[in-house]
Amino acid sequence: MNHTVYILKCADNTLYTGYTIDVERRVLEHNSEKIGAKYTKARRPVELVYKEAFDNKGDAMRREIELKKLTRAEKLSLIN
Repeated sequence: MNHTVYILKCADNTLYTGYTIDVERRVLEHNSEKIGAKYTKARRPVELVYKEAFDNKGDAMRREIELKKLTRAEKLSLIN
């Protein structure tokens, strides 16, 4: 199973960080009318701009926490 941490760029230019085991499905859900995170529902459409894959959930979850602690500038630097 592939555990993925991802960053989305929202329509309002904000960034959203999340975790999933199926990144393509999750991006579709974020852009869906009925499914997706509360944060992204008001900021559609979203675009996948960064992802990192891990072999296990624990490593992925730790990385998600690390990414969420980054400043916007640090996230943009990572994306570029």
